[in-house]
Amino acid sequence: MQAILALEDGRIFRGKGYGAKGECYGEVVFNTSITGYQEIFTDPSYAGQIVVLTNPEIGNYGTTPEDDEATRPYIEGLITREFSKISSNWRSQEVAEGYLERFKIPVISDIDTRALVRHLRDNGCKRGVISSIEIDADKLVEKARGIPIMVGQDLAKVVTTKQRYQWDVGERSHEPTEVVGVKDAPPRFHVVAYDYGIKHNILRKLASEGCRVTVVPAETNAEDVLALNPDGIFLSNGPGDPEPCTYAQENIRRLMGKKPIFGICLGHQLIGLALGGKTYKLKFGHHGGNHPVKQMASGKIEITAHNHNFAVDPDSLSTSEVDLTHIDLNDSTLEGLRHRNLPLFSVQYHPEAAPGPHDSHYLFKDFVQMMEEFRP
Repeated sequence: MQAILALEDGRIFRGKGYGAKGECYGEVVFNTSITGYQEIFTDPSYAGQIVVLTNPEIGNYGTTPEDDEATRPYIEGLITREFSKISSNWRSQEVAEGYLERFKIPVISDIDTRALVRHLRDNGCKRGVISSIEIDADKLVEKARGIPIMVGQDLAKVVTTKQRYQWDVGERSHEPTEVVGVKDAPPRFHVVAYDYGIKHNILRKLASEGCRVTVVPAETNAEDVLALNPDGIFLSNGPGDPEPCTYAQENIRRLMGKKPIFGICLGHQLIGLALGGKTYKLKFGHHGGNHPVKQMASGKIEITAHNHNFAVDPDSLSTSEVDLTHIDLNDSTLEGLRHRNLPLFSVQYHPEAAPGPHDSHYLFKDFVQMMEEFRP
């Protein structure tokens, strides 16, 4: 099956089609992670985006339900250098092509992904189309130009859960047999988690730290959250532009100071906006498991997992109220903040590490400690 990738600026790539036959549309971004492609497929933060993976060999270890970060894939389409039609791993339950085809996700492979990534780095993210049914590249370029831009899109409303639910499943073991004697901490705290596109491993990490988690839809009002009598409130990752999510910003303002709050990714951006700051769109975003971030207080460096296209402008925040805790060493963007007077902190990156390194797991323990100190 032949396929075409067409970008809005007229750049064309021709390759082989896998997965679902048809077309997909979205903003084309690249991810530099070496492993963890299934977690990338199922990260709701990729809603509205076509993902090119810089690791050249994708699909070789198959897929398993244990690695899903949501109930289904959220990428619009996939771009690879080589796409394996077989899987070679004892955990695999379904080949990657069958998995993506089942969810109607198109794939284009056998293209020069290095050239594509260099193009995106130089020129910024581009709207694009993958098609295995249209042979006229000019028509596909026109379709790409008609795709809505990411700025101004509230996609948290699109991916959020429709109803409240409980989560109490802790971290997974990837050992061939169950590890005897390893158990999650018993629930000591009740956390209400806003779902703006939440990943399962965030919920697993909270559960493994002794939290009973109630997940609520993105537009749940602050009074209904407080009525659940939580010990803490979590603000999740998610896709799209944080600025139009005014309902979330207003709820955060009403919750500040009443309960400890921890935000990740979109949750971090929404906290920045709720504190009176501003956000802006990055040229090509941060997507990968190898980004160095500096802890400003200690000077330590964490290697962290990223997936975001927007950032909080540090100059827009009042340093008399907010402590800037983490900075990206690649481009000096703000990666973390903490309120100086209220029990509130957030990070732009992904400490749940799915996929990614584990340097930042301590942040979940910091949240638990904050809830412990805040308890009457």
